[in-house]
Amino acid sequence: MKKPLNRFFNVVYHVLGPIVRIWHPVTIEGLENIPQEGGILFCPNHSSNWDPLLVVLALPADSRMHLMSKEELFKNPLLGWFLRKVGAFPVSRGNADIKAVKTAIKAIKDGDNLLMFPEGTVIRNGIGAVDGLPPHAHSGAAVIGVRAGAKLLPVFTDGPKKSFCRTRIIFGKPYEPVYTGRHGTAEEMQRIADEVLASAYALGGQAVGGKPL
Repeated sequence: MKKPLNRFFNVVYHVLGPIVRIWHPVTIEGLENIPQEGGILFCPNHSSNWDPLLVVLALPADSRMHLMSKEELFKNPLLGWFLRKVGAFPVSRGNADIKAVKTAIKAIKDGDNLLMFPEGTVIRNGIGAVDGLPPHAHSGAAVIGVRAGAKLLPVFTDGPKKSFCRTRIIFGKPYEPVYTGRHGTAEEMQRIADEVLASAYALGGQAVGGKPL
């Protein structure tokens, strides 16, 4: 028997969704690639702060999506309360946040879906918006996916997002990561993360960092 839907999220989806879709209209492709059974790790590239909201709103309301969000957003009590109510949870970036990892794995094992950006931060024009480093995948997404037994699904989000200008969101086909042993090696986790990020960019006809193929 399926778990009941998050009623708070359902209300927000149907009230906020139409407004956001007018402000940031999107063209959605590849919804047919998304499995119906849940337990999927969605891995988009990260070109704008709007990405989490736009990707979630591109999916059906009953997608049961959770989102790993930077802990700074939760320091505001009202915003933190809202984010938790819609299924988000905090992660301390740059640290081994075991609690966040366990929360992510549990969500997937419970049959819900998880949205996680392999790049870890917004990447604009091939440059990291926070640290100025070239874009690259962090292995955390692969580690969580492997330990949860999830399929990884690449997602392309076109950027930058401009008000009232249409942008693309493309969902690729999910795949099961290949690795050795019970949890794989560190090198295998990095390879898997690199592959899913490259697949996300390739959906939009780009190489990693937004360069045309």
